[in-house]
Amino acid sequence: MSMASEFKEFALKGNVMDLAVGVIIGGAFGKIVDSLIGDVVMPIVGKIFGGMDFSNSFIALNGQTATTLVEAKKAGAVLAYGNFITIAINFVILAFIIFMMVKTMNRMKREAPPAPPAPPAPPAEDVVLLREIRDALKR
Repeated sequence: MSMASEFKEFALKGNVMDLAVGVIIGGAFGKIVDSLIGDVVMPIVGKIFGGMDFSNSFIALNGQTATTLVEAKKAGAVLAYGNFITIAINFVILAFIIFMMVKTMNRMKREAPPAPPAPPAPPAEDVVLLREIRDALKR
């Protein structure tokens, strides 16, 4: 089997196509979750913590004083823990949503119909003979 035909067989399998569709939808869904976190959840969390903006939460590692993360990065190394907190919350929400989707899909999956009962085994030869004798005696 040639390399090209092997690749064609691999690429056209259903699992590969399902995976490709999943990656594309996952990328688009990731953007939706990013927007949900950045535009809805983090402002609420910031408000709860006294108006704190997590996107500008950082520790300057070389002692510089800057008011924004962009300025601090220009001045030197920084530990941008606010971005990490945002991404961690993003991950937890995304993992929970995927968990709920899988749980729903498993519940919606149709259960396989029960297997039809096996046909009864043919009677043994001596039972057939006894039945014939019984029928003959009845006549």
